[in-house]
Amino acid sequence: MGTQLVEKNFSKYFENWMSQLEQLLKLLLIVPRETSYVKDHEALVNKMTTHHKDYYTAKWAAAHEDILAFFAPMWMSPFENAYLWVTGWKPSMVFRLVGGTLSELSDEQLKNIDALRVKIRGGEEKVNREMERQQVAMGDRKMVELARMKSNNNNDQLDGLVEVALKGLMVSLERVMKMADCVRLKTLKGLLDILSPTQCVDFLAAISMLQVQMRKWGRKKEKILAIN
Repeated sequence: MGTQLVEKNFSKYFENWMSQLEQLLKLLLIVPRETSYVKDHEALVNKMTTHHKDYYTAKWAAAHEDILAFFAPMWMSPFENAYLWVTGWKPSMVFRLVGGTLSELSDEQLKNIDALRVKIRGGEEKVNREMERQQVAMGDRKMVELARMKSNNNNDQLDGLVEVALKGLMVSLERVMKMADCVRLKTLKGLLDILSPTQCVDFLAAISMLQVQMRKWGRKKEKILAIN
């Protein structure tokens, strides 16, 4: 599948996914917070969890066709792209949302959240190290050989070297992206396991609101720049 087709198809998917996210956000905001509605809370949390899992399933399938599209996604505004961490949101950011939006956390919950934060920070550092390793790999033997080739070299030989070098890099970048996505999913699951159903609703509403508003701000900025 060509790059443009991957970008076109995923752009369409992402628009639809964000639209569904906004609809789920509305449900999270209006559901009563009383404990008597705990079944409704659990149902909404399950819907939101499934929605996020669907996103990563679609993302990984499309990224396998063209990983580079996800490191500079055309379906996101420059504003959104500026806050990306290895093709998505940074997990440690979520803990600030928890502390700023949730009240009445028990001592046990706070202890578990702190333990999860440490674990997730370790996961982020591991991804960062792997990403740095891939960037350094740009100077490995194959890349150096490409850089030293003269313009009168055989074009077929040059194309072959380029294809081999880039194929290895693409596979590595796809692996790093999946590592980062797994840290994101572990963060969500870890927090949802710690929080009560009602707290989960508040947490998911907060993170969804941030994502929706960032997209709206980004589009607004793009329109202003287009006018000027």
